[in-house]
Amino acid sequence: MRLKLGTLMLAMMAGSAALAQTCTPTAIKPYVLVNGGSWQQTSSATVKVGDWAILGPQPTSGGSWSWSGCGTSGTSREQTISPTASCTATATYTNSCGAKTTQAFAIKSGTWSNVKWGGGGYVTGLIFHPTSRDVLYARTDIGGAYRWNESNKTWVPLTDGFGPSESFFQGAESIALDPNNDQLVYMVTGLSNSADATARLYKSSNRGSSWTAVNLPFSAGSNNAGRAIGERLMVDPNKPSTLFYGSRTAGLWKSTDSGNTWSQVTSLSSVKMTADQISAAGGNIKGVGVVVYDTGTRGSGNATQTIYAAIAPDYASAAGLTSNLYRSTNGGTSWSPVSTPVTGYHIPHMVRAADGMFYVAFTQGSGPGANGPGRLYKFNGTTWTPLASVDPTQWTSFGYGGLSVSGSGSTTRVALGVTNSWGNYSGQQVVQLSNNAGLTWQEIAAAMPHSPASDGFSGWIDDVEIDPFNSERVLHVHGGGIWETRNASSTTPSWTERVDGLEETATLGIATPPAGATYTLVDSAGDIGTWVYTNLTQKPTLTTGGDRINGNAADMAWSDPQYIAAVSYSHATNAGRGHWSGDGGRTWSAFATLPNGAAAGAGTEANIAVPARNRAIWAPTNAVPSYTTNNGASWTSTNLPALSNINANRAYRVVADRKNPNKVYAYDSGGQWWGPQGKVYVSTDGGQNFTLSQGSVNANLRANPFGFTSLAVNPNAEGHLWLADGNTIYRSVDSGATWTKFSQFDSIWGDRQTWQWPVVQGASAIALGKPAPGSSYSAAVYVVGTINGVWGVWRSDDAGANWTRINDDSTRYAGIGVIAADQNIYGRLYVSGNGRGILYSN
Repeated sequence: MRLKLGTLMLAMMAGSAALAQTCTPTAIKPYVLVNGGSWQQTSSATVKVGDWAILGPQPTSGGSWSWSGCGTSGTSREQTISPTASCTATATYTNSCGAKTTQAFAIKSGTWSNVKWGGGGYVTGLIFHPTSRDVLYARTDIGGAYRWNESNKTWVPLTDGFGPSESFFQGAESIALDPNNDQLVYMVTGLSNSADATARLYKSSNRGSSWTAVNLPFSAGSNNAGRAIGERLMVDPNKPSTLFYGSRTAGLWKSTDSGNTWSQVTSLSSVKMTADQISAAGGNIKGVGVVVYDTGTRGSGNATQTIYAAIAPDYASAAGLTSNLYRSTNGGTSWSPVSTPVTGYHIPHMVRAADGMFYVAFTQGSGPGANGPGRLYKFNGTTWTPLASVDPTQWTSFGYGGLSVSGSGSTTRVALGVTNSWGNYSGQQVVQLSNNAGLTWQEIAAAMPHSPASDGFSGWIDDVEIDPFNSERVLHVHGGGIWETRNASSTTPSWTERVDGLEETATLGIATPPAGATYTLVDSAGDIGTWVYTNLTQKPTLTTGGDRINGNAADMAWSDPQYIAAVSYSHATNAGRGHWSGDGGRTWSAFATLPNGAAAGAGTEANIAVPARNRAIWAPTNAVPSYTTNNGASWTSTNLPALSNINANRAYRVVADRKNPNKVYAYDSGGQWWGPQGKVYVSTDGGQNFTLSQGSVNANLRANPFGFTSLAVNPNAEGHLWLADGNTIYRSVDSGATWTKFSQFDSIWGDRQTWQWPVVQGASAIALGKPAPGSSYSAAVYVVGTINGVWGVWRSDDAGANWTRINDDSTRYAGIGVIAADQNIYGRLYVSGNGRGILYSN
């Protein structure tokens, strides 16, 4: 019996071993979704500080999960994380038979965040996906594109990975979505129209998280007049490999291979306007502005046959077209003019309701903020029915811009943007709403509650969109961003400014004070003026004031940073301005007088240096700098030589030594690639008289445009100067007497070496900030430039002996302009992205 029992136990043990051997671990497929994008099968991701990601590995059922790291916890398969530093999350999956598998997720924490402004620029279009809820995109004139994140009501920037050679493509002229696939996004880019082929198509298969590019055989004009007209780019909902694009200067174009190749639709027009024709027509051509498919189906596989194209008056005239609206009934093979109720008008938007009725806006001007008269009609393919009109008065010239519809039949909801209608008062028209297909109208924006109440919302109402899944949700653009209501049917709809995450200011200058100041930085930006930040996460309130102001530059006295001086330019008066504050930006006063050249200087190159309280050196565009010792009561020209005329704006760049206020430095970059050699001048009497640094002449500084060059001082060492001449960097430790060239930086030339015009600059901006603890040099040095063919933002902690890149290819911002380093926090650098406001490293 004992033997039999032992045999049985051995048999049972062998069976258990056999069972264990058959319990095979289950392979894990790692998936990550970053900040509302699409799921990617990957085990690594970069998550910017303040953003979030979902880790969602597979399998989705049949076992159990456990987690560790990056803030994960519990047993849920999907884990949402918002890391503040790089980390590793580990998922453990136990299958039904007990075998365990682990998967590590390497999460890199992005090191860049936006300084808060909120909006600040022109959003030219909003594009909803017609079949997927809350999939919404915004295109801007100079600041790239964004995708809406409904979960946290913020916008996700989609073009931050564009490099400096893509700066011309940072403006999105049109965006198109495939109604059959909500992952596909097409975007045509190019800042200004021309007779050349300069536009580019970007395609994404993951909602804009990454892009591939195709050069196009025509130009675009995202920052030209009429930039809110559209959409110009459309995907055929029935055969999505077919796309049409209405170009500005070369007519209508078609692609049958998802945008890879294009051919002109010569059956409409074969005209490609020449440079002379474009110039004669005013330079900004509107061309074929709108393409619309007449279909209520999708995914049939057969190309949609009926297509409309709206033609602006300028291209209609150049091409000899007889109407502003054309129709094809055979997929674009041939076209016929459509008789319209008004002629010679722009058609900013033409939209199709679910019942096949078209709603068409006509307006005399092209926008932004198009002037009237304006007309709105509905069109059934044969008959035009008038719905609304607006005509100029003694004081107004309203036009029609944005247009959107929802529903069908007699209860069609129509939202109409009344553009160029400035002001907020009872009786004003900004956004008109009809719930009965245009028979009657009510105003839903003017005199309604807005949050924040202080921000404007009228003016450039050139796009209005009704959410296709929620007709109570209506959004409209304006000159500073986006407004939204979610109770449009209310007698008093409430509006919220939807600009969180959308930063489109164009910063021209950044100044940071010494450690311990009452403020963090001074932002000088195009159109919005000069602002003093005391909190990077809140929109600032301290400003020099004024409307339609270019803030050019600011500086502060290092020994007394409560004294700030700022220079700017007023679009309203077409004149330069200067202001000073003695209390850290809380209050401001205008300089009593302006120096020679300041009033007329319209360029963005104007800058100022402040050696001490009440003292400043102002360098206007294309003029000799002047100095004041009495807080602007009077100005005296310096002895710096007059700038030679090279048919390009330029200015001296002036900086004050932070250790010795009697030392001031002036740098002439040459102004253009064809300009004179760069030179540095040195003053030892507070900026009154300057002497040429022969050492800078001997250094053979390259001539480059003002905006691609930089001069900075080490605030912790007298006479330590760092200079970026556009191609490389130089250092002086003897107040500019001698200069040492650094060989690490060099431009990427391509085939432009002969013309000295690089594809990517070797060194365009430089700044010095708080040194690393225990470092061998008294400041951290930051450079925007190119080392071994890699462009980026670089930092050196040892006076330039070694360099570390502190950004990556996802944070290139289509090129970086001005920079400034923080004096309180080591490693913090402020940079201006290309139309992306100010960003800072953590």
